[in-house]
Amino acid sequence: MSYAIRRASELTLDETTVTALRVALRSTADEVVQAIIDEIPPYANALSGRMGSTIRRAVRTALGHYLDLASGNATGGDGGDAAYELGRGEVRDGRSMDALLSAYRVGARVAWRCLAAGAVPAGLPAAEVAKFAELTFAYIDELSAASAAGHADELAARGRAHERHLEHLARDLLTGASPDVLLASAQRAGWQPPVSLTAVLLPSAQARPAYRALDPSTLVLDDLPDATGVLLVPDADRSHLLRRLADRTAVVGPARPWTRASASYARAKRARSLSSDIRDTEDHLPELVLSADVDAFADLRARALAPLRTLPVATARRLEETLRAWLLHQGRRDEVAAALFVHPQTVRYRMSQVRELFPDLASPQRVLELTLAVGPRVS
Repeated sequence: MSYAIRRASELTLDETTVTALRVALRSTADEVVQAIIDEIPPYANALSGRMGSTIRRAVRTALGHYLDLASGNATGGDGGDAAYELGRGEVRDGRSMDALLSAYRVGARVAWRCLAAGAVPAGLPAAEVAKFAELTFAYIDELSAASAAGHADELAARGRAHERHLEHLARDLLTGASPDVLLASAQRAGWQPPVSLTAVLLPSAQARPAYRALDPSTLVLDDLPDATGVLLVPDADRSHLLRRLADRTAVVGPARPWTRASASYARAKRARSLSSDIRDTEDHLPELVLSADVDAFADLRARALAPLRTLPVATARRLEETLRAWLLHQGRRDEVAAALFVHPQTVRYRMSQVRELFPDLASPQRVLELTLAVGPRVS
């Protein structure tokens, strides 16, 4: 407290004045605390019980140190350290720095009135009274600054800790941790679980900017492998979410119960591995189903479409295309012709060839296998 120490060095207090001030100090702390309770609403119920005792002791310590400073017996460090810790404590108790600064102002006014009442009758000259007043308010200003620093540092530390807890929760969700683990992780992060979460994959550089446009309870990670970021959006309105992400390279997974967010994440990852053009996984369910086991799909195609392998490649391709359209349009010849841009008679001719190759085409099991086999190609 260099400025307050300089002011103290200019002040001359004799032993009689110091003794009078120490006597006045006994009641000053209680008067300061009572004034803070009466005038500052956030402290109305905070200064009772053990907390009240702690703060009263802090006020008495600060005033005692102030008097030591005024009488030339202190360096000023202890008061600043205590004020710094007081600022940190206000964050823990949920009070703003504005409340503490108001308390300092009230405390300065009451302390000055009480201490002046002891100093003036003790014969302190007017010039010294003025210096005494200047020291009082310089001391309070420096205590305020120390408390503000403590308050800011505690807020920053808590913010970093909270961010780490949220990131830890997001990682637990993506790895499919058990519900008990997820609940404990959510509680540590102070995060209220929603009904559902929707995973969104996008480039890591886009994760934070996209997050700022979404629900503030969205969880975000931007340091996954391959420069990938992920958002876990709570209770998302899907159409609204897709509009929000319209200008971003994003893949949106399905909504899942929040403890099963890993399933939404896994589907979004698989969709991205299939194609860079997929945005909404709900629009690509057939491809995703058929890609669940690529080897099984390849085996199914090889077995179901084996009769076509006896034909020239171009002929096999035309008949497979015709078979696909015939299955999708449930055998309605005109619709199949329109889909293939050919004459209905052409469809009839081709389908006669198909029936020769697949004599059991009326079998439900055969229809199922062929429908899957000629479905969307996956790699």
